[in-house]
Amino acid sequence: MNWVLTTSLLIAGTLLSGPGMAQSEPEVPLYSNGVPNAVASSQPEKRTYDAAGRLTALSHVISPRLIVFKSASPNGTGVIICPGGGYRNLNTENARFIAKRLNKWGIMAFVLTYRLPADGLMQDRSIGVFQDVQQAFRVVRQRASEWGIRPNRLGVLGSSAGGHVAAMAATQFTKAFESGKDTTGLRPDFLILCWPVVSFRPDIGHQGSVKNLLGDHPTESQLAAYSPEEHVTATTPPTFLVHAGDDPTVNFSNSIRFYQAVKKAGIPAELHLYEKGGHGFGIKPDLTDSWMTQLEIWLRNRGFLTRS
Repeated sequence: MNWVLTTSLLIAGTLLSGPGMAQSEPEVPLYSNGVPNAVASSQPEKRTYDAAGRLTALSHVISPRLIVFKSASPNGTGVIICPGGGYRNLNTENARFIAKRLNKWGIMAFVLTYRLPADGLMQDRSIGVFQDVQQAFRVVRQRASEWGIRPNRLGVLGSSAGGHVAAMAATQFTKAFESGKDTTGLRPDFLILCWPVVSFRPDIGHQGSVKNLLGDHPTESQLAAYSPEEHVTATTPPTFLVHAGDDPTVNFSNSIRFYQAVKKAGIPAELHLYEKGGHGFGIKPDLTDSWMTQLEIWLRNRGFLTRS
């Protein structure tokens, strides 16, 4: 049994927690028969905790998995959450906050702990994360009845670089990033992008994310392939976007460009562009109630908050 598989099996039966034992959510491994495209490593996963023992950041992810946030009153909707971090680490603090808020609305939330290309743990670092997000859809849909999720009510949410992961999942679902895998069931039923990295084009792309995923000298064909706004079709799911006009990290034009693409394709979409807020404002008190209230209204209007 290889090291990666051993680690995955250990995680399957263990609740991972911080020094303060604050985390109680179960963690479900994505792969049961070895992680594809993996390079074995004995270096441990790197974790950061806050004073209360809550996990706030991750890197050097060896065993990709889902952290399951269960709603006390599930309504049939589920969301896979892709944390941001510039493809260098995973901001699980922001993801946890959003997951808990979704739980209050009756939504089952699954925070995707995906492999990071900057860690050097893959044979091809440009596809590992997309193998993981596609596998996340397979796992959740296979266990949908167990988690009380309706077949047509599973969406994806991504923030910052996690927005790039989510946008790729919503525009490349007919392509299997793991060779030979079935693509049935990979299409998200809705897409939520929060201050997202979207385009990899030099004029608005987040260059740190581009470099970490594709290296120092990406080709023109790579830049095109990894710019989701260029792959929007009539089958792209309904989309909600939120960004701040003063974002110093990810140009707000990423959200505008994706919004324009989905509107051109006739996809229902809603964009909220705040005057101020900076980057990663998911848990800032002055904006949280505003943008999350708008998200709740949008989900309700689209029928994703009605009881199944």
